[in-house]
Amino acid sequence: MNLKLHKPLCVFDLETTGVNVAKDRIVEISILKVNPDASRESKTWLVNPEMLIPKESTAVHGITDEKVKDAPTFKQIAAKVLEMISGADLGGFNSNRFDVPLLAEELLRAGIDFDLSKFKLVDAQTIFHKMEPRNLTAAYQFYCKKGLENAHSAEADVLATFEVLDAQVGHYDELPNDIAGLSEFSFHNKFADLAGFIAFDDEEKEIFSFGKYKGQRVKEVFQKDLGYYGWIQNADFPLYTKKILTGIQLRSKF
Repeated sequence: MNLKLHKPLCVFDLETTGVNVAKDRIVEISILKVNPDASRESKTWLVNPEMLIPKESTAVHGITDEKVKDAPTFKQIAAKVLEMISGADLGGFNSNRFDVPLLAEELLRAGIDFDLSKFKLVDAQTIFHKMEPRNLTAAYQFYCKKGLENAHSAEADVLATFEVLDAQVGHYDELPNDIAGLSEFSFHNKFADLAGFIAFDDEEKEIFSFGKYKGQRVKEVFQKDLGYYGWIQNADFPLYTKKILTGIQLRSKF
């Protein structure tokens, strides 16, 4: 194994009802947990999203309403998911932009106070796009010299993603082989939340990246316009964004 792991790495993939982090739901989740000694364990769950799966989404992953009607809801498996990823770092393919934010939303909806600051995040797609701009199937062919069968099956995608990530580390001498270094390399831009609504300025202070206060420090905005915080909390923003803003709002009182 080319990767140098100091703690377990959980590579995961989600199949969902759509691509809206705030509104859509998980219909399948697969997690491959790789330990520092290279031993592995994996688990895949079908999930009842408690909403109809659009035909457009079924056309991508093949999961129908009928297939998940007797599956557990995410709330019913949330504790098992959390147990599997606790104490590990998180990896995936396009995970920083989609899978991680959506997983955080589902955990928060299940009543779990999920704190991403405890995890290093590694996105094999970002590494791939920086090194060889294409997609997972092309990445698997390029790095692993194999064709990807059953693409858009969560289990096939998650296994392929780990093999690609491991092969990337072996392919590029200049690429770090530890999770901290790969996590830093995986980020396009650094945000306080996951959806990109809260960025950082040159002094590492949180600023709004949208709306009428774009570019202004969140803490200072809340000190002069607390109603803006209330509007965000009642609007259709991701739960993790609201959680981060609540923490900043509490700090703004002091």
